[in-house]
Amino acid sequence: MYNVPCVAFEMSRVALVVVANSILAGRIRDIMSRRGWDAEICDDGDKAVDEYVRLEPDLVFLSLDLPTMDGHIAALEMRETDSEARIAFVSSKTRLSKTQDAAYSSGAVTTLVTPITFGSVDKEWQNIIGDIPEAPGLSDLDALYPDIEDPEPELPILPPLPSLPPPMVLQPVIPKSKPKSRKLKLFVLSVLIIGSSLGVLHYLEYLDINAYLDDLLSLIN
Repeated sequence: MYNVPCVAFEMSRVALVVVANSILAGRIRDIMSRRGWDAEICDDGDKAVDEYVRLEPDLVFLSLDLPTMDGHIAALEMRETDSEARIAFVSSKTRLSKTQDAAYSSGAVTTLVTPITFGSVDKEWQNIIGDIPEAPGLSDLDALYPDIEDPEPELPILPPLPSLPPPMVLQPVIPKSKPKSRKLKLFVLSVLIIGSSLGVLHYLEYLDINAYLDDLLSLIN
């Protein structure tokens, strides 16, 4: 920073330096400081438009290669905000033709070619502080923005599916045993009763059971 200007001191004025190259931005700030100007640096095209509205600078140094917003569009945004915005483009020799087109479109006062020195700024100073040209590109500002597709509508969030029931375990079917026939039970009971009675009679020697044993066995079978 130079505390003593090398040229006639001008009333404190503000320059906004919008250049992505930090070394170049610092050099421009030093040059303007030597002229008695305050300089603010911004390296983002979109933020530079907001800074212009906040600072209301007397001069803007602007390059094309900026993040978030091209320098051409940023210049037109400034001119749309303030018809008296004073803009000087900064360009390398390789991008000079494109930068000059942007300068004409946005009504810039001049285009400075790197490397920028105090002498090169001093040489262009009358153009820098001169009349501000019209900005024919303002009528095409909307067309310069890239096409942005409308976002797809968000689908509603569906509720979670209910949890599935636990798997069913099939139990083997065991056939029930058929109950014994009631007639068979009665038959057996009768045989037991008869057999008991016969046994008692045989024991008392009223009856010889051996004579009837073959007949009883044939009934059971």
